[in-house]
Amino acid sequence: MKVLKFGGTSVGSAPRIKEVAKLITDGEQKIVVLSAMSGTTNTLVEISDYLYKKNPEGANEIINKLEAKYKQHVNELYSTPEYKQKGQELIKSHFDYIRSYTKDLFTLFEEKVVLAQGELISTAMMNYYLQECGVKSILLPALEYMRTDKNAEPDPVYIKEKLQMQLELHPGAEIYITQGYICRNAYGEIDNLQRGGSDYTASLIGAAINASEIQIWTDIDGMHNNDPRIVDKTAPVRHLHFEEAAELAYFGAKILHPTCIQPAKYANIPVRLLNTMDPTAPGTMISNDTEKGKIKAVAAKDNITAIKIKSSRMLLAHGFLRKVFEIFESYQTSIDMICTSEVGVSVSIDNTKHLNEILDDLKKYGTVTVDKDMCIVCVVGDLEWENVGFEAKALDAMRDIPVRMISFGGSNYNISFLIRECDKNQALRSLSDALFNEE
Repeated sequence: MKVLKFGGTSVGSAPRIKEVAKLITDGEQKIVVLSAMSGTTNTLVEISDYLYKKNPEGANEIINKLEAKYKQHVNELYSTPEYKQKGQELIKSHFDYIRSYTKDLFTLFEEKVVLAQGELISTAMMNYYLQECGVKSILLPALEYMRTDKNAEPDPVYIKEKLQMQLELHPGAEIYITQGYICRNAYGEIDNLQRGGSDYTASLIGAAINASEIQIWTDIDGMHNNDPRIVDKTAPVRHLHFEEAAELAYFGAKILHPTCIQPAKYANIPVRLLNTMDPTAPGTMISNDTEKGKIKAVAAKDNITAIKIKSSRMLLAHGFLRKVFEIFESYQTSIDMICTSEVGVSVSIDNTKHLNEILDDLKKYGTVTVDKDMCIVCVVGDLEWENVGFEAKALDAMRDIPVRMISFGGSNYNISFLIRECDKNQALRSLSDALFNEE
């Protein structure tokens, strides 16, 4: 069985819901994970904000606007009086429930319940639409099987057991519709998965049922081998290793949060990225298979700050690196790149919130210099050290660009260059020519 996930824009209007319904009704049994309709979660956050501020009038105004919007969606979506009425009753019950929170104390617990309504509404609307079309569709309530433990991490044993029980209740269904993002916590309260949201749900479900494939449908056309805004003739990447996808996600490929595909990676289930606006395109397949000796993509991340700590006392002194790292840890600032020598260490960070405090503390251990407005350019692919020649190609492409740091060997899947932001476009074009446009 496959697991398919559709994001908010994919189900953002009645016509989009109808398009998704066409895509999923191919006769194969599947589980379909849906996000809230686009814009809904943000509006529910806004409603919660008014309720925190004890302004029920402000909250009710937003609630009424959102309810009117949903009533319009229902009128456009269903064609029979029976399902129009079912849809309107559905909307009324959810919005009356949200309104009930304008009367009492409002805390984080109530906010989580309010935020869950978006997914509960979108899945029920889709389920009714499929039933109206004569499809054997069943709603799988995520709150019955999706649970996190006391560390707010998903509980895979519980998820597998309870999901299996839910599926066994309806063995003849063609399509199981379920909510992304929402869950219950270890205390049985309504909560959410935070990082990666609905993608995480799809990955957890895929691992729980040992799916043949997990499909993530978005309105973006897969991953490309370079930034199409900067480089001409970019091409979609058709296959990535999970580690390559994680590298690209860090560098701003907004399609996937690295955490959310970990369950699929560990269960060895391939994840395919597909485009709802162009459903016939092959998309990008992410799996544990490596394409030997192949460079996949070049990516860049802006707003990087480089810090160098030089200390003659460091020479052969154990404990120096630990002291440096502890300073970053104490300010909850993660390090992107690191290069060391006998007398110094250079690191790069992308969070400068506590930069001044970090610099003050580092000055206890050596001379500190800072370079701002930097950029990391990363070459991603099969870059095991035995693969001769790729580093030379990449370095040769960078020959006319001042490079502040190079990182190679920390992973088998990337080489990273720290350069000035003003050199980024030239670097991306040069690397693209050297690595992808060979005649």
